[in-house]
This record gives sequence, structure tokens and C-alpha cells, in this order.
Amino acid sequence: MSGTQLTVTLSGGGADDARAVVRALEGTFGAPDELPADENATVHMATFDGGTDASPASDAGAEAERLSAPVTVTVQGAPEAVRRASDTLTRAFTARDDGAASGDQEQERQLFLVP
Repeated sequence: MSGTQLTVTLSGGGADDARAVVRALEGTFGAPDELPADENATVHMATFDGGTDASPASDAGAEAERLSAPVTVTVQGAPEAVRRASDTLTRAFTARDDGAASGDQEQERQLFLVP
């Protein structure tokens, strides 16, 4: 996993909620590999390969969409990418930090987002 790659796993809520979370991260990380689309999925994933080339013009907190249901978000990547994702999501949504795990070169953090 490169220093700017971030993997986001989302559960709870629906595809619209997953897309809202992913779109909130676009201002920090650029466009993901693809937006969650499967309306029947119970877990959604997105991968961001950028991080330094994202447009600084948007403020995720100002553009965040509302969630229809609570969403559990796990972000995994380099420690700096995980910190930036966590900061972005806690500004954009009402969030509870459910903990982190650190590996040798990457970190994982879980957040619980509520409408």
C-alpha cells in the first residue's frame, strides 16, 4: 500500500450513505477508484490512490451530505492518510472514534458516524 493510498470500508446505512461518506473524502484524497453502487450490498468499499493532488477548493464539512442511518467506517492506510481521513470525517459528520490499530507501516481506524 503506497503512502497515499487509503482503503475505506463502510457498513450500516445504504449505498447513498456510503456514497456520501466517500464524497466527503474526495476533497482530501481526490476521486476514489469508484463510488459504492450496489444497493443490495451490506458492506461497501472504496480505494483512494491520491492524497496530495486533491483539489483544496472544497471544504468537506461545508459540503457533507446527511446520512440516513448510522455508518461504521474503517479507514486503512499510511498513518498520515488515516489521520487525514479521520479528521475529514469528524469535521463532516457527527462521529465517534471507535479505536485504532497500528501495524509496522500502516494504520487502521474505525469511526461510527451518525445522522
